[in-house]
This record gives sequence, structure tokens and C-alpha cells, in this order.
Amino acid sequence: MGLLPLGDDIKRRRIAYPYFTWGIVGICVAVFLWQVSLGEDGFTRSLYGYGVIPSVLLGGDSLDPRLARVAAPLTLLTSQFLHGSWLHLGGNMLFLWVFGDNIEDAMGHVRFIVFYLLCGAIAGLVFAISDPTVQSPTIGASGAIAAVLGAYIVLHPMARILVLAGFWLIHMPAFLLLGVWIGLQVLNAVYANPDELEVAFVAHVGGFVVGAILVFFFKRRPVPMLSTSKDSNLRVVGLPTRRPGERGPWGTA
Repeated sequence: MGLLPLGDDIKRRRIAYPYFTWGIVGICVAVFLWQVSLGEDGFTRSLYGYGVIPSVLLGGDSLDPRLARVAAPLTLLTSQFLHGSWLHLGGNMLFLWVFGDNIEDAMGHVRFIVFYLLCGAIAGLVFAISDPTVQSPTIGASGAIAAVLGAYIVLHPMARILVLAGFWLIHMPAFLLLGVWIGLQVLNAVYANPDELEVAFVAHVGGFVVGAILVFFFKRRPVPMLSTSKDSNLRVVGLPTRRPGERGPWGTA
């Protein structure tokens, strides 16, 4: 959509480092390097062996035994760590890097990784249910990351996001940036020709919705919902106080 998030103004309060967010990024990069090392044929085999194939998962088809690597239900997890290109990987990891740490902070390390993998699996299942006849593999962390975005818009709708828009750096409130993002996913899921799609927009919508719902159950109890405060380094400066009879700062008594 031409808008790339680069950072936000929400500071972590409860964890020192987002180990699981960083770990997911590291694993996805390592897995993609492994995919590339297999060569073109091996790369394609990895997609079929570990990606979600709706017709195999729900449609009654069976995968060629020479391609199968794990049971079909397990591909709902393994597919989350595969990517189809450097661009696919880079875009997903950028969004996870910007938004994931604050969700991990709100949930804690263990709850976050359970939330992430569960939402990613549900997103993949939603896509398979939407069209069980699809015979090509669906891969990528997009469904799980969409869930992170859904949780973020519920927790920090007024956060200021630094965005690269073309050649310009601007600040946007999270609800606007993520609202535009999910709006485009819905439009593509509803109106785009499914035979021409290379992106599983239905999985994005499913992940976003389930993330926005499950954050209520996974967040730590003290973490507020729909927070309007921006926990940044900015300080609120009030007017100076003065005692009766003192001259004010503008030369009037």
C-alpha cells in the first residue's frame, strides 16, 4: 500500500527484551536461507512439504509421498516459518519487528508465543475453509502477524507510528495505519479475482480478527485496553506557577 512502518512511540514496560519476537524473526530468516540453499527444485519441494494445501488439509486430496514431510494438520504451524521471496520475508519481518515487541510486552513471553502460533494456525485454517479446493501451498507469517496487528490496534490505537510514505517520513496514529491496512485486505478478499491472487488475503483478515479477540484473553490483567496514552519520551510541560505579587514570565503582574 506504499506505507512502511519503521517504528512506534510505545515503550516496553514489563519485559526488558522481546526475545520471542526477535527469535521468530531469526528463525524465519534462517529457514528462508535454508530454502534458498536447496536450489529451485528443492525450494518448491519445501513449499509443498511444509506449506498449507487446503485440498489436502480439508478437501480429501493426498500429497505425493515424495513431497510430504509432515502430517497435513502440522503444516498449519510449519507454514508460518516459510516464505516465497526476499520481499515476502522482508515485509513480514518488518511489521513483526515494529509491532511484535509491544504485544509480547503486554502478554509476556510464553503467552505471546502461544498467541502467535495459535492465531497463525487459525488464520491458515480460515483460508483453507474459505476454499478447500486450492491445491497450491499457502505459506508465510502473514496470518500470525495480522493477529499481532489486530491485538495492537486494540491495545494501542493512538500510538504514533513512524511511516515511510514514498520518499516522506510521517507519523500516523496506529488506528489509521492499521485500519487502512485491514481495509485493503478485506477489499481484496471480497472483490479480487481468486484465480489471479498470489496473496491469501482471507488469512490476513482471519488473523487480524482473531488477534483482536484473543488479545482480551492473552494480555496480562493490568494491561489496559484501547489505551489513549502514548508512552513516549515526550514530557507534558505545564504553565509555570507563581505566587501572588510575582511578575509573570511575559512581564505582567
